[in-house]
Amino acid sequence: MVSRLWSALRPCTARADNPQMKLLIVDDHAILREGLAAMLRQAGPDTEVLQASESAEGLRMAELHADLDAVFLDLEMPGSGGMSAIPEFGKRRPELPVIVLSSSEDPRDVRRALALGALGYIPKSSPPRALLSALQLVLSGNIYVPPLMLAPSAAAPKSTGVDAARSGASLTERQLDVLRLLSKGLSNKEIGRDLGLSEKTVKAHVTAIFKTLNVVNRTQAASAAREADLA
Repeated sequence: MVSRLWSALRPCTARADNPQMKLLIVDDHAILREGLAAMLRQAGPDTEVLQASESAEGLRMAELHADLDAVFLDLEMPGSGGMSAIPEFGKRRPELPVIVLSSSEDPRDVRRALALGALGYIPKSSPPRALLSALQLVLSGNIYVPPLMLAPSAAAPKSTGVDAARSGASLTERQLDVLRLLSKGLSNKEIGRDLGLSEKTVKAHVTAIFKTLNVVNRTQAASAAREADLA
């Protein structure tokens, strides 16, 4: 991915919506961090990119910099790995989006990372522009799921989501309301308007729904809800 990143720096013109951002990269490979940082600075003219070489340092930096907009977290690092760091970021900075970067393309790792609270998952084999696309999607209140999860073989076991939905699976009444509207194809913004909730609150409910139903995207959640007669 490093060579792809450097070769794509000059022609890349994608921009995220917010021109002033502060981002954090947590990865133990210095060269990869520099390549990612150079790419992310193209998200806006005033984008600042901080770097940490391991999870504990990344968590400390997240607590020190209250104005962070997003974290890019590698899963495979010495010591405490990125997977265990995802819920830690959630505890210390619940409003801060975490986007996973990983060499793993195992759908089980994608599901686990999203279930733990990540709002995006980018395989390191992805095209460089996927990085900015994921950032833009997450900052707009959505969840980025890699294309590999769209393959039929990568789908979560159908019975898991359906059975969880049928049993109620600890979904709150408000989460059920969100799930019903999500199943109708409404965006987070539209759901928030209908329910009188902020878009950030809706996003948190959607993440919790995905985790509870063991699904990785809105299509799977809607399918589980319909088959369980919840939508």
